[in-house]
Amino acid sequence: KCAADIQKYAGIAPVTERSGKKEWIHWRYSCTKFLRQTFVEWAGLSVRYSFWAKAYYRQQEAKGKPHNTIIRSLAFKWIRILFRCWKTHTPYDESTYLTALKSKGSPLLKFAVESEL
Repeated sequence: KCAADIQKYAGIAPVTERSGKKEWIHWRYSCTKFLRQTFVEWAGLSVRYSFWAKAYYRQQEAKGKPHNTIIRSLAFKWIRILFRCWKTHTPYDESTYLTALKSKGSPLLKFAVESEL
């Protein structure tokens, strides 16, 4: 139905639990482990080959986020992108995505330009 459903099914979307005044967020246990690992590994490798993925990694690293957290959140973003490509029947094109980020005024591109990746 939507990208969020795939993120949940793949185990990339985190689970938030609440009890009384306490709230905690954890890794999704009930999921297809192989699919989750596939997305995590792909996101990790995309940092080498994708301009925006590398910029996102560096941006999150500058905020002090741990490596695994960054890779999981990158996989979260990739699933949204793939879902859009699937729904519109268009292949992924890095330049098209960068143009979309620019038109939306994404702070990610500003960070990438300022840090001269």
